[in-house]
Amino acid sequence: MGRLGALSREQGDMLLPLLAAAMALAPHVLHLPPPLSLAMACLLLWRATIIVRGQRQPSLWLLAPLALAGIAAVAASYGSVLGRDPGVAMLALLLALKSLEMRSRRDVQVVVFLSFFLLLASFFHHQGLLGAVWMLATVLALLATLLSSRYGKALPPLRQRFWLLARMLALALPLAALLFFAMPRVQGPLWGKPDAAGASGVSGLGASMRPGAIASLALSDATVFTARFATPLPTQQTLYWRGVVLDDFDGAAWRRSAASDTAGAIDIVQSGAVSNYEVQLAASGQPRIFALDLPRSVERLTGNPYLVSPALEITTLHPITTLVRYRASSLSTYRLQPTLSPQQLQPWLQLPAGFNPRSLAWARRLRGSGTHQLTPPQAIDAVLAHFHQATFRYTLQPPLLGRHSVDNFLFGTRAGFCEHYASSFTVLMRAMGIPARIVTGYQGGSREADGATVTVRQRDAHAWSEVWLAGQGWVRVDPTGAVAPLRIERGLTTALPEAAPAQANWRTLIGLGADGGAFSTFGAWQQRWQQAERGWRHWIVDATPQRQRDLWARLASLPVRTVALLCAMLTSVAALGVLLWLRQPALTPPDQLDALYARFCALQARRGHSRAPHEGPHGYAARLAASPATPEMSDTHAAIARFLAIYAAIKYGNASPDEHRRARRSLRRLLNQCR
Repeated sequence: MGRLGALSREQGDMLLPLLAAAMALAPHVLHLPPPLSLAMACLLLWRATIIVRGQRQPSLWLLAPLALAGIAAVAASYGSVLGRDPGVAMLALLLALKSLEMRSRRDVQVVVFLSFFLLLASFFHHQGLLGAVWMLATVLALLATLLSSRYGKALPPLRQRFWLLARMLALALPLAALLFFAMPRVQGPLWGKPDAAGASGVSGLGASMRPGAIASLALSDATVFTARFATPLPTQQTLYWRGVVLDDFDGAAWRRSAASDTAGAIDIVQSGAVSNYEVQLAASGQPRIFALDLPRSVERLTGNPYLVSPALEITTLHPITTLVRYRASSLSTYRLQPTLSPQQLQPWLQLPAGFNPRSLAWARRLRGSGTHQLTPPQAIDAVLAHFHQATFRYTLQPPLLGRHSVDNFLFGTRAGFCEHYASSFTVLMRAMGIPARIVTGYQGGSREADGATVTVRQRDAHAWSEVWLAGQGWVRVDPTGAVAPLRIERGLTTALPEAAPAQANWRTLIGLGADGGAFSTFGAWQQRWQQAERGWRHWIVDATPQRQRDLWARLASLPVRTVALLCAMLTSVAALGVLLWLRQPALTPPDQLDALYARFCALQARRGHSRAPHEGPHGYAARLAASPATPEMSDTHAAIARFLAIYAAIKYGNASPDEHRRARRSLRRLLNQCR
């Protein structure tokens, strides 16, 4: 600590570009191979040690093998040095190596511009608000480094440099904002094509489901989508987000078959209230979007059309690889396909031969026959009552099931997650002659403080059943609610607090609450941050050409008086800025004279003749004149002597303003000759 406190100003100014380079590298640490990240950290620490201890920098004979080893490491990690990710790794490696040979002002500028490129490349991986805040701090550090490199020896304090940068940014931000909202946008990502890495996020809900498929998602706190309601927010028990309909069972797994696309037409008898909302869906790599059950209408996606199946699954033509936003409306009560014929219902009655004989026999006995046969609603109630009254457990870690998975579950383990209950219930319904199928999606979500927004995470993944009843069509039945009603009413972390994600566990320990609500100061700040994140994505990241056109259309539709008021306010702000700028004191002639002298001293310092702090212009001139010179430099030495003589005479003499003006003109001319 004592050594750091004794650093000279020059050492501190050399550490500034190193700090800026480290800040530019930091966002890439988690996306580069660990050995490369560790190697670059060691290179930066090595350079910092050299600066602090005043040691000699490594020679080219040492740097060249290091560079070749780094290139080989990149090629070994990625299989090539070409491409997006290898290119970013190469750029990061070059920046770390360049810091070791940083000597002159030109080297500092190269480090700064390499850092700018690397900082821009961080948007390949994340475009959130936190990344933007970090980027702004890094830009300030880089600009401070760039500004410092322009001063030479006459370097103002760091606080003064940052104040100057703040003023420069204050002048640039209004123009940047105007260009952001006014310049026409291109459709699609900035980088020319959708990022394949964007598909690395997995929704987890594919076109099949087997025991454990959804339970594996319950430990993930990743956000799937947020929905902001323009109408009253539905109750938690009714928040079923429809995804994939599964109807083909092979004894072990449920899959989506062609029957979902061909059995009947889209037939909805609408009734009840309509919910209108806007969904912001994260990249999932899956070709589907989600809507509240039962979707009534969904806004068309630009560049990615979708198809709606008779089962009301919404499948896109291309996988969702970037964040998308769409408006939708849903029905709270409805009748879906109430007039299907017996032939059309056959696919939802099929069961594989040779599987689960005990379950099939028990289901037939439970329903009965003849005059004692239970009606479909009575049969449904009987099975749900069995789930509720028997010793079934809701758990994320159920025992493994054998070949007869439903038999093992109903008469053996009696422990499972939502997919176990939905699968066994659907099999029992089919065994009773009642058409049934499984729907996977999400249930519930975390309500935000604004009272209109729901955030749905991977832990909200869920599976439920639908049964077909004459005159009513497909009716949702959630057997999980019979075993763990808290799962439907308050969410997974309330129903299974011991199996909550790690994020929920530490939130509970600090008093946030398992449901992520705003019952503590920390929870309130977390929700504010999430709202800010959504605003950032809404206004900045997701600013598509269509949204830009909508904004200008809304501005064009404003009343003339409102437009005039906005123009007056903008003009007043611009006039105030110009007035404040004009009121700044201009450089006086002595200040301009000292600025020329500072440039002269910086020029001589680069030639190896730095001026000592105690040295005046006459002593400096004598030392420069005594330095060895070749005949070719005689004119330069004469210009140096003439420059210092004029400066001393004007600086310490009683010169008139006119003499000051002529002297400054002569000094500018001589300064060019002193190079």
